[in-house]
Amino acid sequence: MSRAPIAVALDAPDLATLGAWAGAVAPFVSTVKVGLETYMRDGRSAVEAARAAASGCALFLDLKLHDIPATVSGAARAVADLEPDFLTVHASGGPAMVAAAADALPETRIVAVTVLTSLTTQDLRDLDLLGTGAASAGELAVRLAVAAVDAGARAVVCSPEEVGEVRAALEGRDVTLITPGVRPAGSDVGDQRRVATPREALERGADLLVIGRPITGAADVAAAAAAIAGDLGYG
Repeated sequence: MSRAPIAVALDAPDLATLGAWAGAVAPFVSTVKVGLETYMRDGRSAVEAARAAASGCALFLDLKLHDIPATVSGAARAVADLEPDFLTVHASGGPAMVAAAADALPETRIVAVTVLTSLTTQDLRDLDLLGTGAASAGELAVRLAVAAVDAGARAVVCSPEEVGEVRAALEGRDVTLITPGVRPAGSDVGDQRRVATPREALERGADLLVIGRPITGAADVAAAAAAIAGDLGYG
């Protein structure tokens, strides 16, 4: 059985639930993701539980580090023994910070988060975060992505709305493009604003789709993961 390019966000209320979800989705998806909330509560136990339950899946540690380069380097080294396949940092921390993380964990794909999918272009204008040279959230995401990859990031998080533009800007580079804000048709978008369906995100150029609540909030988590994977032609 081939696994779909989906990272399931294991934002579980406790370790037992996290392990159950990870085990349920493992036959159908390529990746399981441990996020900030879960890691802050359960620490490395969350990573160990996810990896044990989802044998064969990649481990995505989504901590979105953002600090001065020395601190981010130290934080990345602190999780080196967990051997995450992916570790997120904020691209807005600057090239030196991204490079510090990449140097600290050369075997991990450092993932540069561009513009959060909960933000719109108007939000960025209201906060005066677009600056010069970027007219929209998408244009800012492209600029951040290119700078981060130049600094050593080997993956980028961007919304499905601009993933095609990011792909074009990084043409020929060995970069994994990861899209959150992915919702099956008819699903509640929650706090996401720049969204697309799984099929749309892949067609626009995404390599890995982050999906959480549409799977983990279902009555049958395994069936929900299998359905989305099947709709994408996997299984």
